[in-house]
Amino acid sequence: MLIQTSVWSLQNILNDYVFNSHVQYGFINTCLKSLVIDRFGEETWDKLRDKARVQDTFMTYEVYSDNITMQLVTEACKMLDLEQSVVLRQFGEYFFEFCKKSGYDHMLRTLGGNLFEFMENLDSLHSYLSISYKEMNAPSFRVEKNNNGTLLLHYYSDRRGLCHIVPGIIGAVAKDFFNSTIKMEIVNQIEEVERMGKKEHVVFLITQSPVFFGKDFSERSLQKKSQNHVQQNHWGTVRSLIYPEEGKTLRVFEPVYPDNLCIDMKTFCNAFPFHIVFDEELQVRQAGVTIQRLVPELQTRCGQLDKYFTIQNPQVTFNICSIRKFINSHFILRTKRDIMPVAWKERPMLELRGQMIWMPPLCCMLYLASPLLRSLQELEEHCMHLSDIAPHDATRDLILLNQQRLAEMELSNQLERKKEELHHLSKHLEEERQKTENLLYAMLPKHVANQLKEGKRVEAGEFEECTILFSDVVTFTNICVECEPIQIVSMLNSMYLKFDRLTSVHNVYKVETIGDAYMVVGGVPIPMSSHTERVANFALGMIIAAKEVTNPVTGGPIQIRVGLHSGPVLAGVVGEKMPRYCLFGDTVNTASRMESHGLPDKIHISPSVYHALTNKGYQMEERGEIDVKGKGRMQTYLLQRNLKVTDSEIMGLLVHNADSVRKMTHSGRDCALQLPHNRPALKATQRLQKGDSCLLVPMKYGDSPTESKPPAQFTEPQQSSITGKPRDSESYGSLYSEKSSLDLPSELTKESTLNKTDNKKPSLDKRSRHVHTRFCLLF
Repeated sequence: MLIQTSVWSLQNILNDYVFNSHVQYGFINTCLKSLVIDRFGEETWDKLRDKARVQDTFMTYEVYSDNITMQLVTEACKMLDLEQSVVLRQFGEYFFEFCKKSGYDHMLRTLGGNLFEFMENLDSLHSYLSISYKEMNAPSFRVEKNNNGTLLLHYYSDRRGLCHIVPGIIGAVAKDFFNSTIKMEIVNQIEEVERMGKKEHVVFLITQSPVFFGKDFSERSLQKKSQNHVQQNHWGTVRSLIYPEEGKTLRVFEPVYPDNLCIDMKTFCNAFPFHIVFDEELQVRQAGVTIQRLVPELQTRCGQLDKYFTIQNPQVTFNICSIRKFINSHFILRTKRDIMPVAWKERPMLELRGQMIWMPPLCCMLYLASPLLRSLQELEEHCMHLSDIAPHDATRDLILLNQQRLAEMELSNQLERKKEELHHLSKHLEEERQKTENLLYAMLPKHVANQLKEGKRVEAGEFEECTILFSDVVTFTNICVECEPIQIVSMLNSMYLKFDRLTSVHNVYKVETIGDAYMVVGGVPIPMSSHTERVANFALGMIIAAKEVTNPVTGGPIQIRVGLHSGPVLAGVVGEKMPRYCLFGDTVNTASRMESHGLPDKIHISPSVYHALTNKGYQMEERGEIDVKGKGRMQTYLLQRNLKVTDSEIMGLLVHNADSVRKMTHSGRDCALQLPHNRPALKATQRLQKGDSCLLVPMKYGDSPTESKPPAQFTEPQQSSITGKPRDSESYGSLYSEKSSLDLPSELTKESTLNKTDNKKPSLDKRSRHVHTRFCLLF
């Protein structure tokens, strides 16, 4: 309830200071934004803006709906959970500082020489600001002095709950401008019925004291005052002896008034063409010549002033008591349309702005005013000329100066709009650039793509140890014959999306897909000592994921064959039109043979993979010697499961009770087992497929990218190379991009290095006899 009260109170404050009940200026929203960023950080502002669903930038002189500020304030009080008094005082203090930073510092300092004069001229400041902010609806202030040195500040507002902002502003003014501290307390708070409805009238008692009030300061002040007093008395005595009649006037100034007013009525009415004199009954007694011409009925001098005008500011009832109460305020009177001549029916109503002066001997009020015109355009709209304004009236200069100021304001608005447009264009350009880079990183390794963007030549590099995986769909040719093309595309897309996700779980590089064939490599382009384990776990995950892909012919799960082989390869970029990162070498050919000679739902591995996985927690089965095309007789093996991890860990799924799941199922379960036997991991996969919030959890390895740094280039001692020495323009980063479509954790964006040493480089002649492209010679 307290927070809700604070929300409405702060909203009323903002409305009262800078905007009316329907619209507001962007200045206050900019102040709110600056307050939140300075006190709570830019991230808090972004969250607040998102929750309030408002734009990020506001134009200073443009008018916005109240709903924008209301949404900002409502969400701010909810997020910050601040009490009403804290919110209002902080806003008051910051509003004063923000006005100073916005160029109003000198204007505020010249309002008065002390705090009393400053508060007495606040209404004058609001009147001046209304020239630039036409829709501004500011509060009214009236200040009184007490005999004991305290002040009474009367605060009038159309809305309730605004009083707590006043101590924040006035306290900041007293401390900054007048080097003093104040204590403000509310002594009275009532509602008064005025012309515009109920107005809140709050009376503050202000007690002022110096900021520095130490013993040394007091002694010096008293000593200085004593010296000045002695000196003044000495010269006063001398002057009184020499000039006895002037001695009194030298100490205290007393004005001298003439016995008779040396000006005739005609001259006075011409010198002040817009003045009006009226009595306590509002009866018009006298008027200037120009206002008589514009409002002809004033010539009769038989009507009351409220018959011809309405009070626009301050918003009080039109009677002598209310006017005398706000005698220090600037009064704005507007003519009534029904009493104006016919020629004025299509023109805007004339507004006068001036000072009320009470004349006790005559019991009359003198309204000394000038036309309220902000520009030459308004002067023309009222069919008036500069000659209608008295030469001594500063309104003539104000109109001309404000014309230039309005032009500067319009230029400022244009610059702000252009700045906002450039900001949006820059943001949109950055988004498009990021999309382009993500697409490029999906086709090429990041360090290769960066070299191509910089126009550099990407030279080939040799990797002495890596593991390559091939897979294909069993009876894919028959499926293509019996199904529609769209069914084939849907099946392959469903399968490849699952496989692509697994590449991020195990941080392996997807080389290419051709038809139903899927090719993955571990240890390239980022060397890793655990490349065999990564690819092996990836293969186990493929078998599990494939069981969730439906065969459009049989309606059951599809069957895949997987083949693995480890050995050296040569990697490089081929082509310019559509450059691709290709692998060359006999290792590619052997891995493909392992896949083509494999069995359905089995992982067929070569002797090199078998030896690399021995004693690492993998269950493998000997298949025996088989005839391999182009290789002759080979002893091969079947990978069955990983005894150290669960299916969920291999699939990269978040499991809260991992120990219980590990007891129920192992990822190393025989790949030939049917679907029900892998139920825990498959259920998690089903949840992921249905859109449940299953986070991708990268699998931990001994050489995970978070524990080691990538080599600067492929020519370090840990790796062998040929003539070409690849160079990286920056750190390798992820295998694909910094931001993938899966929103991978930050661990996946770092690299790992190959911790292998003392490798012997194979001869170039032997290697050159087994160089093949990936698919051109294989299929």
